[in-house]
Amino acid sequence: QVQFLETGGGSVQPGGSLSLSCAASGSVFSDYPMGWFRQRPGQSRGLVALVTVGGRTNYADTVKERFTISRDDAAKTVTLQMTSLRPEDTAVYYCNVECSGYTDASVRGACFETFSESWGPGTQVTVSA
Repeated sequence: QVQFLETGGGSVQPGGSLSLSCAASGSVFSDYPMGWFRQRPGQSRGLVALVTVGGRTNYADTVKERFTISRDDAAKTVTLQMTSLRPEDTAVYYCNVECSGYTDASVRGACFETFSESWGPGTQVTVSA
């Protein structure tokens, strides 16, 4: 069972920067697209950024041009560089395999089932003056 551990959160002022890191246990890290997700108070968890097995990236509109996701398969880590932070970026940030991009429904379902227990504790990011 793959487990993820997120680190690097903290408190910053608006306009500041943070770098989050996600470390994966297990041996299958390089086979899957990886995502950073966030959960704001009172809201459900949502995808912020995605990096595919081939290294292509995609971002939520709210973080484009400000956040950068990258992966190091040898080190089994995924990094989220965050700049120009805003108060609305305040959330708990998590990483996990990004399963929703699989077009085959059976593969997508198996992915969700496999990694549903892999969520880490998350790392808190607070942006305030």
